[in-house]
Amino acid sequence: MSEKYPFLSPQWIEAARNLRKEAMDKTGKIEFELRMNQIVTDLPFEETELRTYIDTSQGFLDLEMGELENPDVTVTIDYETAKALFVDQNPQAAVEAFMSGKIKVTGDLTKLLALQGNVLSFESAEGIPALIKSITL
Repeated sequence: MSEKYPFLSPQWIEAARNLRKEAMDKTGKIEFELRMNQIVTDLPFEETELRTYIDTSQGFLDLEMGELENPDVTVTIDYETAKALFVDQNPQAAVEAFMSGKIKVTGDLTKLLALQGNVLSFESAEGIPALIKSITL
């Protein structure tokens, strides 16, 4: 059984990266490039916000702490919505949050929309969402 970590903790990010890299080694690379900064608010831990980025240029969804220079898009999202989207794979939660102003987007919105059709579909086909859930508290 996998160890479980709080969503977006440094340990969770490392474990999720390793799961995605292993999947890429077995199945091939994602052919869609996105460089996205995320600002996650309303965290259950002590920080007031967390800055992470997603970069798919290496062929897998690489989620890291920090920020990219010149991202395609920057998303500000609350913790619960981010968890619903990335762990529970609930796109309806993201749509509702976007419509109610809980998700703010600057930059290329079309790249963000393409993320779901390209990367998240690839990950679903490879069973990655179930693996991500298995490591998340």
